[in-house]
Amino acid sequence: MDTIFALSSGRPPAAISVVRISGPGAHGAAKAIAGSLPTARAAAVRELRHPATGELLDQVLVLRFDSPASSTGEDVVEFQCHGGRAVVDAVLSALAEIEGLRLAQPGEFTRRAFDNGRIDLTEAEGLADLIEAETDSQRKAALALAEGGLRNQIDLWQEQLLTISAQAERAIDYDEDHSPDPELARDCATLEVELREWLARPRVERLKDGVRVVVAGPPNVGKSSLLNALTGDERAIVTDIPGTTRDHIEVPLALGGVPVVLTDTAGLREAEDRVEAIGVARSAALVEAADVLVWLGQPAQAPLHPRTIRVHAKVDLVDRGRAPDDSLAVSAVTGEGLGALLERIAEMAITLLPTEGAIALNRRQAQHITEVADALGDSARSEDLVLVAENLRVARMAFDRLTGRAGLEDVLDALFSRFCLGK
Repeated sequence: MDTIFALSSGRPPAAISVVRISGPGAHGAAKAIAGSLPTARAAAVRELRHPATGELLDQVLVLRFDSPASSTGEDVVEFQCHGGRAVVDAVLSALAEIEGLRLAQPGEFTRRAFDNGRIDLTEAEGLADLIEAETDSQRKAALALAEGGLRNQIDLWQEQLLTISAQAERAIDYDEDHSPDPELARDCATLEVELREWLARPRVERLKDGVRVVVAGPPNVGKSSLLNALTGDERAIVTDIPGTTRDHIEVPLALGGVPVVLTDTAGLREAEDRVEAIGVARSAALVEAADVLVWLGQPAQAPLHPRTIRVHAKVDLVDRGRAPDDSLAVSAVTGEGLGALLERIAEMAITLLPTEGAIALNRRQAQHITEVADALGDSARSEDLVLVAENLRVARMAFDRLTGRAGLEDVLDALFSRFCLGK
């Protein structure tokens, strides 16, 4: 195993920069540049000197961690240096000249923590999300994963599953007709119900990517004007010519801390122009995939959608008349109704997001939990103990893929490539 090093803090200049070394040669390399090291899990001030010339590089705080009680599970040394570019470059250059050391790849420190059992795959995913978090809600959801919230829950599920599996194996050994015990079926069904309840929770993707709010309707009903008014920016071209919008326009917004992606679409109509027809087809697909639909047009013509906000637009015009009872009166020109519309969008959007601090599953995690639930359901309904035991084995393997204990090299490579150098 190579010994790796990298700058683990932000790019200089900064008040302090942290350089981390991890691997079997970490202590030896650190001694070559810092002289003696402090005792494990203690800090001490040392002078860093170039291993070849003895030139003074910096006076730093040195921390030592011994395997396996370190962040990576290996011997680790950290230098807290002054954060100037020249200082950091000098320290990194000196380390690069020590035999057996190499610069770490992006995410390699965290990958080693995973390989050495310090974290599981769900915690690694939480760390990746924590690094990328841009809102407080994203931070809290990522922290719940990174601190092992899902891992602890999976441990409980796996313990129940192992108990059920042991019951099935004992029954196979001692029950000659291999007919399942009703208690065994009930245990499988009970665990399946619990997993299904977790799968019904709001997913993390909407929290990370934003709730998709699609503005749709026939041509020239004010969709682009409304988007511009809601965003406070001239993002969409507005004319009185039908079919001006040929493709959709997306604008990310935060409504009271709720992340949304507001999408303007081409007017829905029978289009003769080939380019406009492509835009109309895309609009129809976006309406179908929308989390929240803002419909401008006749209320009766609104597509069937579980979360529709009907808008009576252009109420500043004399001929628009009174808004129907089930529609919001809005004017992009005067601003009338815009606040109420944004509030309604936020109210609908927040119901699709995980509650703050709750453990929210991502798509990969939900897929494997679904595999476990399906296998448990098959076990609960099966009349053959051998098939029950096989389904339970499939469930255990799905849990192993969920935590990263089974082969997922492509998933691991994609995940750890999201980390920065030195993480």
